Amino acid sequence: MGLRDVVERTPGLRSLLDNAYRLYGRRVEVHLNNTPRHIGVILDGNRRWAKATGGTTAYGHQRGADKISEFLGWCDETHVRVVTLWMLSTDNLSRPAEELVPLLGIIEDAVRGLVAAGRWKVNPVGALDMLPDRTAEVLKEAAATTAHIQGITVNVAIGYGGRQEIADAVRSLLQEHAGRGTSIEELAGILDVEHIAEHLYTKGQPDPDLVIRTSGEQRLSGFLLWQSAHSEFYFCEAYWPAFRKVDFLRALRDFQLRNRRMGL
Repeated sequence: MGLRDVVERTPGLRSLLDNAYRLYGRRVEVHLNNTPRHIGVILDGNRRWAKATGGTTAYGHQRGADKISEFLGWCDETHVRVVTLWMLSTDNLSRPAEELVPLLGIIEDAVRGLVAAGRWKVNPVGALDMLPDRTAEVLKEAAATTAHIQGITVNVAIGYGGRQEIADAVRSLLQEHAGRGTSIEELAGILDVEHIAEHLYTKGQPDPDLVIRTSGEQRLSGFLLWQSAHSEFYFCEAYWPAFRKVDFLRALRDFQLRNRRMGL
């Protein structure tokens, strides 16, 4: 039995540790003075968390979805302005139907929950044409319903892949210039990185200052490939459903201590 299991099965010890973490969190929060404008999060570890706790895969995904509003509340408290949540990759779309169908339902309910909260602007990022019609419609309705909200912009990355995003950006750029009558030779002569950036899913937003990945994995897996060129990365051992505010504050503290050179 591991330490985490001992803590979970010992209410008194769990309560003591919770209090200690709250006190530690307050100390860290007091000293935060340079929080990121934009945080990207790879919500990883739902299935492994479920397996470790004896639950089903669907239960793990549901607990992961339940964590999102809590996490956004922490972002509100620390004045983060944009959050990108990677909830479903293009690769995930090839999962078996018995897992994918319930997962899409959980994601749809999670997005509806963000809309119902009335606190955040929901912005879908991903290849919506690759998603089932019902899921795509939920995302479009969420964007339309929350467009007026002045709170955190929440990019829900569903059916998202970094390479797919860049390919879509280039395709959109070519279509735009074809419509203007620009020749390939003319476009090649003027093309720069900003032209492509203007066609990304996150166009008009600041690039992520900090990217967090839970579950202990230390790779991007294609997340925000273009936008993360100068991002700081923080890899957390906790599975996403078990991610705590103290873990979030540690990520912010670590970010604050970085010497950001921005490629210089």
